[in-house]
Amino acid sequence: MSEKKKDPYVKKKKDMNFQSIESMQSVVNVVNEAAEALNDKTRTIRESAIPEVLAGALGAGIGGVGSFAALYGLGSVVGLSAAGITSGLATAGAVVGGGMVAGIFVLAAPVAGLAAAGVGVASHLKSKQLRQEKERLYKEAIRKHDAIIKALRSEANADQERINYLQSLNILLQQAIKDLRKDLGIAS
Repeated sequence: MSEKKKDPYVKKKKDMNFQSIESMQSVVNVVNEAAEALNDKTRTIRESAIPEVLAGALGAGIGGVGSFAALYGLGSVVGLSAAGITSGLATAGAVVGGGMVAGIFVLAAPVAGLAAAGVGVASHLKSKQLRQEKERLYKEAIRKHDAIIKALRSEANADQERINYLQSLNILLQQAIKDLRKDLGIAS
């Protein structure tokens, strides 16, 4: 008899740092900002698309912050957006081989069994998609973090504003990686 290997991925939403794809948008923003920083050696917090976040990260450092969301300053979960609703309907519609319109019928099916099955499949697909996005974003955050570390070394003689900018990105990326690693069940 073979033992089933335990999957360390966090499956309970309440235990996740990132409970939806929308909640990972802040990580995407930081990864994109890191890309901008690496492409423009004159860029500082002042030119950033997220100056308050970067300044806050630099001020808070990494020691006392419990999560990336706290560091980023989200404070609230994104509600239902048009994109979220339409992608949910499209996912549900895919259950019966259709699109968003079919999703309306799947989710509104009067037969409780069919509706429960449709929602279950849609939930499974959404969970799988969330995990894949976390894995992709984790790898990209690590690549950007490594590049920011190299930039900090190679630009050691840059002005203080540039150094502060790179350090704040470093702090945000470290925390995002830590939280994604926890959700993915990856040992430190």
